[in-house]
Amino acid sequence: MSELYIRVAEEENEEPMEIPSEDDGTVLLSSVAAQFPGACGLRYRNPESQCMRGVRLVEGVLNAPENDWGSLVYVVNYPKDNKRKMDEIDAASAVKVKRGFQKTSDLIVLGLPWKTSEQDLKDYFTTFGEVIMVQVKRDAKTGNSKGFGFVRFTEYETQTKVIAQRHMIDGRWCDCKLPNSRACPDEPMRSRKIFVGRCTEDMSTDELRQYFMQYGEVTDVFIPKPFRAFAFVTFADDQVAQALCGEDLIIKGISVHISNAEPKHNNIHQLFPNFPGGSASLAAMFDRSQYQFPSSNV
Repeated sequence: MSELYIRVAEEENEEPMEIPSEDDGTVLLSSVAAQFPGACGLRYRNPESQCMRGVRLVEGVLNAPENDWGSLVYVVNYPKDNKRKMDEIDAASAVKVKRGFQKTSDLIVLGLPWKTSEQDLKDYFTTFGEVIMVQVKRDAKTGNSKGFGFVRFTEYETQTKVIAQRHMIDGRWCDCKLPNSRACPDEPMRSRKIFVGRCTEDMSTDELRQYFMQYGEVTDVFIPKPFRAFAFVTFADDQVAQALCGEDLIIKGISVHISNAEPKHNNIHQLFPNFPGGSASLAAMFDRSQYQFPSSNV
């Protein structure tokens, strides 16, 4: 049986690349991601409706629409944030003027599976370039992984490439970021807390806890009552919380915005102009709950 290839392109109007399928006619997402780093799926234009359709993805395996890939050109899907980062880096590279040696930094790796070891982490990231250091953060008492770690590369160019995409490590998508060190050192509890905006009423504390546990150990989830369309999540480690600040995440199909939780009572009216009872009422609610407001000037 001759090997079957499907045609895949980054954009509809670009020249496609042929990607091999498996013996059963499916295509592995890893085969697509090998040629298009950061890819999370495929879509195609339906010849009849002319609408874009997504290709079914089950446990890393892409299934042919109606059991036949045909001669269509399939377009790569990227996570929204990942695509934006890649575009920004490409644009910056086009006008970059080299200004001497740029030092690398420790990158935080979020969302690690509990089973991932430091050797697993090193083996994965060595495919991008020379690795100086890897570390999986573990609980001091149990020795269990906290769900995140650190990696450092020799070359700055490797660091830039790694930050620009998501990573499939031991079957789970992980993110690599520069840790946000802006948190004040004498406020450790505050730096471990994030503000989750644009929540919906059908999101429970248990669901939020389960979602954010993929990034690290969660110690508390707070949803104000009556419902106010936001929540607070506190992590065991401040670096996880700070790394998530500024991100837009998808929870139950809804885009929520993550920001720093910090007491800025003079910003209350600006953040919640239509809050019943005004800013004084909102401040009283926060004071009772001992949770703080997101800072608008972080």
